[in-house]
Amino acid sequence: MTQGTPEFSRPVPVDTIGTAARPVGIGANEQERAALARRFGLIGIDRLSAEASLTRSGDEIRAVGTLSAAVTQTCVATDLPVPERIEERFEILFRPQPETSAEEEFELSEGELEMVFYHGTNIDIGEAVAETMSLSLDPYPRSPEAETALKQAGVKSEEEAAPPSPLAGLKDLLAGKKL
Repeated sequence: MTQGTPEFSRPVPVDTIGTAARPVGIGANEQERAALARRFGLIGIDRLSAEASLTRSGDEIRAVGTLSAAVTQTCVATDLPVPERIEERFEILFRPQPETSAEEEFELSEGELEMVFYHGTNIDIGEAVAETMSLSLDPYPRSPEAETALKQAGVKSEEEAAPPSPLAGLKDLLAGKKL
C-alpha cells in the first residue's frame, strides 16, 4: 500500500463484516481515477469499479469479486495510446498486520500471494482493488503500429532472433531428405 491516504480509499470496518456474505460495490470518481493514473504511470483511467462479497472468519476477511476497468497505457514501441479493458476476478485475504521487527522476515506461501495486511479496525477494499488493477495491466502494451516501428528500428521478432536449432537438420534427415 501507499503511504498516507490512498487515492481510492474505501474503508470497511471489520466489525461490520460477519460470516454471512456482505456485498460491496465501489467505483472511482474522476479525481480518484486521475490520481491512480498518475500513480501507475497510465495515460488515463476512464472507469474503475468493483463488486465484491466480504466474509469474516476471526480476524481474517475474505473479499471475492470482480473488478472492471477501462485504462489507456502508452505503447512501449511508439508512445501511442493503447486502450485496454480489464475484467478481472479476484480473491483477496485481509489479515491483521503481523507484529514483527524491521529485521524479521517472513515468507508467504503461494496460496497467500493475494493477501493484504490491515492495521486497526478497517480494511481498505478500494486500495486492494486499485492494486489488483495495476497487477492486471499488460506490462508491454503495444499499439497496432508497434510491429512496424520495431522493424524500422531494426528490432527482430523472437522467431528472427532465435538461433537455428542444432537439431534442425536431423528432422530433414529422418524424413529421408538429402542435406
